[in-house]
Amino acid sequence: MKQSLYGVLLCLFLFLPPVSNLMESVMIIHMHMQMPLLIFSGFLMARFFQLRFPSFFSKWNSEGFPGILLFVIITLYWTLPRSMDDALTMQRMEVFKFISLPFLAGISLRDSWNKLRPIVKKVLYYFFTILFFGIGWLYIDSPVQLCNNYLIIEQITLGWGFVTTAICLVIYLVYITFTDPTKYE
Repeated sequence: MKQSLYGVLLCLFLFLPPVSNLMESVMIIHMHMQMPLLIFSGFLMARFFQLRFPSFFSKWNSEGFPGILLFVIITLYWTLPRSMDDALTMQRMEVFKFISLPFLAGISLRDSWNKLRPIVKKVLYYFFTILFFGIGWLYIDSPVQLCNNYLIIEQITLGWGFVTTAICLVIYLVYITFTDPTKYE
């Protein structure tokens, strides 16, 4: 239960205007730090909701697939340049970001991950690897400015951040392919 409190405190800290403004002032920090931290805060808070509403999670997300689908949809939405721009220019989108990432994506991820079959987990790793390479290439190679609130150099930096994350995922996938996980249990 202590970790749920940490999740609430992290979410509230990220919501503070000076912290939020600072993190949103640099594109790569906005996308690769603030948004994952919001998801992580929901991940930490999830245990409280799982204990408080067990029948809801067992009925709604018994196999883990609906929750992981919700996580993927929310994550995909927030990787779009337009959604980042809207979060900076429209207050209701900023509020939606602070609700959707922790409460829809983070809680769904925690509730779903252990329920998923190993093959589905691998498919998700491959999906996000391909997505991050594709989005990275889009941000790097786009001839136009995709986000009105950020400079092109920040866009290119974000693209390289996505490519680096995808390379790390490839390294992890190679690792789990050639090692025996039962050896470490």
